[in-house]
Amino acid sequence: MTGTATGTTSVVVERRVAASPGRVWESITDLPEMPRVLSGVERVEVLTEGGFGVGTRWRETRRMLGKEATEEMTVTESEPPDRYVTVADSHGMHYVSELTLTPDGTGATTLRMAFSATPAGRTPGVLGRLVARFGAKAVARALAKDLSEIARAVESRG
Repeated sequence: MTGTATGTTSVVVERRVAASPGRVWESITDLPEMPRVLSGVERVEVLTEGGFGVGTRWRETRRMLGKEATEEMTVTESEPPDRYVTVADSHGMHYVSELTLTPDGTGATTLRMAFSATPAGRTPGVLGRLVARFGAKAVARALAKDLSEIARAVESRG
């Protein structure tokens, strides 16, 4: 976790996945499949037509702190199968998530997620309260769980 004078909180987690970057990319960009892969995701509503890329938008509903929280995500950068960046603005917070895939030379991939939350001047929403109340360690645990579930889903497809 890092923090700055602006109140930005940043978290980075990594996970080795025993699969090629292409297979991992297919999994992390298959938005309709997300609720089956990630136990924390209850629903995904894709808001744009066509394949995954810059401009793709979706609403993702998660259960956090005992409540449902829905955020609208927008892809701002996409470099298949290496990385993508999403942003969301909700309840006074600006969120940025970057997923990076790096081949490790053994047919596996290092999947890295960098997440930051910056106050935008209003009362923080559920995710902002989670960051403030439980700190980056709790956010890191949640993101690490997501990466573990992605790895399990990709590796089980062999």
